[in-house]
Amino acid sequence: MARLAHRHPQNTPGDWYVDDRCIDCDVARQHAPDLISSTPDGLSFVARQPSTPEEESAMWRAALACPTRSIGTVTLRKTPAGVFPFEVAPGVFLCGHNDRRSFGAHSWFVPQASDRFLVDSPHWDTSLVQAMEVAGGIEHVLLTHRDDIADAQRYADHFGARVWIHEADRDAAPFATDIITTTDEVSIFPGLIAFAVPGHTRGSVLYLHNERHLFAGDTLAWSRHTSDLRPIETIWYSRQEHRHSLRRLADSPHHFTYVFPGHGDWTKGPIDDMHDRLNRIT
Repeated sequence: MARLAHRHPQNTPGDWYVDDRCIDCDVARQHAPDLISSTPDGLSFVARQPSTPEEESAMWRAALACPTRSIGTVTLRKTPAGVFPFEVAPGVFLCGHNDRRSFGAHSWFVPQASDRFLVDSPHWDTSLVQAMEVAGGIEHVLLTHRDDIADAQRYADHFGARVWIHEADRDAAPFATDIITTTDEVSIFPGLIAFAVPGHTRGSVLYLHNERHLFAGDTLAWSRHTSDLRPIETIWYSRQEHRHSLRRLADSPHHFTYVFPGHGDWTKGPIDDMHDRLNRIT
């Protein structure tokens, strides 16, 4: 929980505050960009107190997504029910409860009628697990790369789910049940493919759902600052391979209208010219 004794001095007066343990993952600012700002060195603070029910909800999402639990209230308000999972597009839910081991990476839950799946993993949270149970559980855990695994094994064990990862990153998830060996793409189940994109890590993978939802891991993200698609800048394996992977995706017959990344912002609505945007950055 947030530590009032470590409240950042730039917080605006009021009930909500951010303490000084922020790690500059940007997650809280993605949830509440009009309420939370940052210092030049990347530490978040409350720039404006919420004034509407919608803004209160955004602040709660920021608080429960923060991987260091640095956001809280002076009055120690009780967390409302149903904050996460949060539907960000039809049928696609953001899990929140981002894990510090993944440097605050997002994870995504798609509870469609069949083949319900989780992309990457949040921190283990019983309220989130209960919501997933009500939605029918999880049949697949799809890992985009080695960095954002967090509590994937615990979720998979609880739900009896299959776990997918690329062979180049499999040592990070020895509990995985299914290994992606292709250097291009493979069908996970009808309507969902894994597309290999070495770059950020050697075993990085994108998951494309119904030619509409791109779960991009640490390869692509949406920028709320430029309102455009952008490549992830942190590259551990090969910058040249990263560029080549993006070009292969642009040259493929696949299309998408939403991007849901591991790090960075996500599209808040369908963007019909994503393919043109991808071509421009490759």
